[in-house]
Amino acid sequence: MAEIIQRDGTWTFDGEAVRIVPGRGKGIHPLRQELGECVVPLRALAGISFEPDRKGGRLRLRLRDGACPVLRAAGGRLKGASDPYQLAVEKDRNGVAEYFVDEVRGALLVEQVPTGAVDGFLLPGPAVPVAGGGGDGTASFDGETVRLTWNWKAGEAKVSGGPVAFPVSEVTDVRWLPSIGLENGHLTFVRGGGPVPAPEHDPYSLDLWGLSKKEYTAVLVAAAVLVRLPGTPGPAPAPAPAGIAAPAAATPPAPADDDHDVLLRRLHELGELHRSGVLTDDEFTAAKQAVLKRL
Repeated sequence: MAEIIQRDGTWTFDGEAVRIVPGRGKGIHPLRQELGECVVPLRALAGISFEPDRKGGRLRLRLRDGACPVLRAAGGRLKGASDPYQLAVEKDRNGVAEYFVDEVRGALLVEQVPTGAVDGFLLPGPAVPVAGGGGDGTASFDGETVRLTWNWKAGEAKVSGGPVAFPVSEVTDVRWLPSIGLENGHLTFVRGGGPVPAPEHDPYSLDLWGLSKKEYTAVLVAAAVLVRLPGTPGPAPAPAPAGIAAPAAATPPAPADDDHDVLLRRLHELGELHRSGVLTDDEFTAAKQAVLKRL
């Protein structure tokens, strides 16, 4: 098992999944705090890297396209500290970070995990109930019903109409965009066809102004709804009973490839890939060591 513990959070790899526990306290992005612990199965990973710098560096997990509902809802707009799949590494822990990378890369090579896009989510959405937002209101979702409530910053049309509630079965699309520069962001729930009003006038939209990092938590509501849209393949979490933590993402059952003959065949395949130039010397060494540990 490989583990790295930092102020920014803790990552643990057991050979089958990377468990991510965000740090707590000042400096941890609200989105990561609200998302909480998540488990990324090996088959959802496209790669991992460590980027050193003079202050330490940063670990990055690269997920396969379509594997994570939060990343799908965000559309590539989570950067830096808001990205749950990045970990800031302190300078004296660079060696641990590099070892962690080697362990994950070795497992990816041994298991021959493809790097391409997937057809359905391989991670569950955020545990429900979930709430987030800012700007002119707050969105919440309990697994069945979406609710929007307004604050004093909302326009007259929204305030006069009062809070809005509608079943997730009525939602055909959900769109999230953070505030960028002078442009407001939004969280919009599309219901049926027809034109969608501007967020400041739409009773099914939050208008996000970028005045607080907590506005990013709206993407968690979007992700939780996204995994429950009709026809969406992939796992979805059940609501967590009061006082009980939400279940971790399910990891696939351990394959029966710990069989001695199967592992020997893997070693032979790795040797062929190395001789043909597909694997570098370092990649072959890391993958071979991972197989030998299981013999």
